[in-house]
Amino acid sequence: MTTSTDGPALARVRLHVAYDGTPFRGFAANDGVDTVAGRLNEALSTVVRTPVAIVGAGRTDAGVHARAQVVSADVPADADLTQVQRSVNALCAPHIVVRDIAWADEDFHARFSAKWRRYEYTVLNAPTPDPFLLNTAWHIREPLRVHAMRLACDAIIGEHDFTSFCKRPPTEVGQQPASMGRYVMQAKWEQHDDVLTFHIKANAFCHQMVRSIVGLMVDIGQGKHLPSDMRRIMLAKDRTLNAPLAPPHGLCLVEVGY
Repeated sequence: MTTSTDGPALARVRLHVAYDGTPFRGFAANDGVDTVAGRLNEALSTVVRTPVAIVGAGRTDAGVHARAQVVSADVPADADLTQVQRSVNALCAPHIVVRDIAWADEDFHARFSAKWRRYEYTVLNAPTPDPFLLNTAWHIREPLRVHAMRLACDAIIGEHDFTSFCKRPPTEVGQQPASMGRYVMQAKWEQHDDVLTFHIKANAFCHQMVRSIVGLMVDIGQGKHLPSDMRRIMLAKDRTLNAPLAPPHGLCLVEVGY
C-alpha cells in the first residue's frame, strides 16, 4: 500500500478489460485522440475521485480488439471494487468493459510482470462477406491454401529476430536500436468452416508483428509465396521484403500470462 502526497492511501488493482477497438486510436493514451487507455483512465479517475494512471499488458494498435487485456492501476485502498467495476462500465460500455477487478500485490505491473501474451487473428475465407464478422475478421474471397499457411508456422516458432515483421521504433541519439528479438511459443492456424483463426503466443510482440506475419501467411495461402519463404524473409531481417500488413480489425488480444 502506498500513500499519495496529498490524497488517500492507495493500493494496486488488476483489471481484465475487453474492448472493441473499432472507434479508438489504439490502446495507449494519446493527447487529442480517443484511445482505450484514455477513456478508461478518465472513467476510473472519475469513479474513485482521484487521478489514476493505468498500465496495460499490451499496446494494441488502432482498430485492434481485446478480450482479456490486463490493466494495473493504483486506487484508494478503501474503494468498493464491485461498485468501481459497475460504475466504470456504466461510463465506458458498450465498447469497453471491465470484466473483472481485484486487489493485487503492490509490485504487480500489468506490462512488466507479464510472461507471455496470446493473440488471435481471424480470417473469413468465403465468397461473400458476413455482416456479423464485419469488424472482427479480414474477409478474403479467393480460396486459401490452408495447408501451406500451416507449414509456414514452423519457421517462426522459437527465439528469432523479427526485424522483417516489425515496425522499428525511432532511436534517440546516443541510444542503441531496440531489439527485435522475440520468443514465439505457439503459432498455428485452425479452420472451422469458412473461418480461419491464427493463434500466436510469445513472450512479447513488437509493433505490427502479428499483422505483418499474417499478411505474409495470407500471401502464402494465395500462392504468392512458398511456405519456405517465411524463414527466408525472417532471416533476411529486411522489412521491405514482406507482404502488406493484414488489416487491424481481425486482430484480438485474448490472453496474458503471469
